[in-house]
Amino acid sequence: MSDPTPALADPEVEASTDVASTNADDIALLARVQAPEGEGREIPDAATRDVIGRAPVHTVADIDAAVARARAAQPAWDAVGHEERSRLLMAAADRIEANAEALARLLSREQGKPLDGPNARFEVGACAAWLRATAATELKPEVVVADGQVHAELHYRALGVVAAVGPWNWPMMITVWQVAPALRMGNTVVAKPSEYTPLSVLALVDVINEVLPADVLIAVSGDRDAGARLTAHPDVDKVMFTGSTATGRKIIESSAGNLARLTLELGGNDAGIVLPDVDPAAIAEGLFWGAFINTGQTCAALKRLYVHDDVYDAVVEALAGYAAHVPMGRGLDEGTVLGPLQNKQQFDIVDRLVEDAKASGGRVVLGGEPATDLGELFYRTTIVADVSDGVALVDEEQFGPALPVIRYSDVEEAIASANGLDVGLGASVWSSDRDAARRVAARLQAGTVWINSHGGVHPLIPFGGVKGSGYGLEFGVEGLKALGVPQVING
Repeated sequence: MSDPTPALADPEVEASTDVASTNADDIALLARVQAPEGEGREIPDAATRDVIGRAPVHTVADIDAAVARARAAQPAWDAVGHEERSRLLMAAADRIEANAEALARLLSREQGKPLDGPNARFEVGACAAWLRATAATELKPEVVVADGQVHAELHYRALGVVAAVGPWNWPMMITVWQVAPALRMGNTVVAKPSEYTPLSVLALVDVINEVLPADVLIAVSGDRDAGARLTAHPDVDKVMFTGSTATGRKIIESSAGNLARLTLELGGNDAGIVLPDVDPAAIAEGLFWGAFINTGQTCAALKRLYVHDDVYDAVVEALAGYAAHVPMGRGLDEGTVLGPLQNKQQFDIVDRLVEDAKASGGRVVLGGEPATDLGELFYRTTIVADVSDGVALVDEEQFGPALPVIRYSDVEEAIASANGLDVGLGASVWSSDRDAARRVAARLQAGTVWINSHGGVHPLIPFGGVKGSGYGLEFGVEGLKALGVPQVING
């Protein structure tokens, strides 16, 4: 899980060969979670726009009831202890793997990401892997003073009820990122997926709940009113949110009413800096997947690339050459590794930013237009060179398959540009001299700076943003601590 990119171009995941059985499993899984006939909200296939199913639309009253159930279940869940909770998380991972293909196919249709590559099957596999890693992570009491007269230990106790509010780009995996440590620490969870991708998360939670006690993990599905009620609920002790900076600010305001603790992973516009000593051909694949994984719809994707003048043309050529041969298409088509934009709003943002870059003098090296032959929300893999800071495609988060490449001549210029926006989720430095790369990395204002890769995450390595990209850490020991309340035992 540390960095999926080496396997992306040639995925080794095999599909089920029993099509009839697979379709039956898909139908059965969907039937378990969707709204009754004639109720709920229709959810379209991102690639074909056909209706997949109907998501329940829970009301504010339903949210209140879910929080009450979670609150009532929490003491008993806390009392079973870390060892039993870890055992159940391991069992939940087994259940995910047993339902992996049906989960992946539902995710592929609803979100749009293909089955192959670092996409739907990869995401479902990551859910199981993350549950196991979280279950196996130890959080021992920390002795802070032991001088013969004073013995003080720092412990972490369960908070209570956690609200987990997830996005539409990696809906299953990010839900597990939130849910796994919360459950591991003895909290109960009310999870609300994005209204764009509710069915896949409802299905995931349903599968996990095959092994959990009742009301320990509850999924709700609704509109923004439902989400606002959940994050401001007086009986919620912690809010974990992944999404836009604007929504994150609203959650901060609403948390004043209940003093809920917050972990916020918000918007990003990650910069990459390519130093002049690189081999362009050697870094092209890593640059591509850093920018275009999940068709660019990733919070910590590479979204603006600063390349030194000495290697600028060669890097642009190598990157475009690699990108031109990566197949895009409908998610259920085997061999496809790039899919559509998930929704019309995001498609329109990408289209607007690319058109503005063209009008500003940007040179379209690849793509630069919708792929209407593939479907309504497809946009061709796009690389725009010869743009600069101040152009909207550089300054705004595109969250799609369009990468601006900016020329620089002095590394001080590139560092200033990378730090010039009010975001700081991730960044990367590309160089054949790791020490030189580390010196540049230390000056970048980002929660994570990768060297010669971009966006890889690991369940034991803390992850979080700075500035407008939010605050709080996830993953590993620090992630467990964030889902607990510290208690000092002194004596």
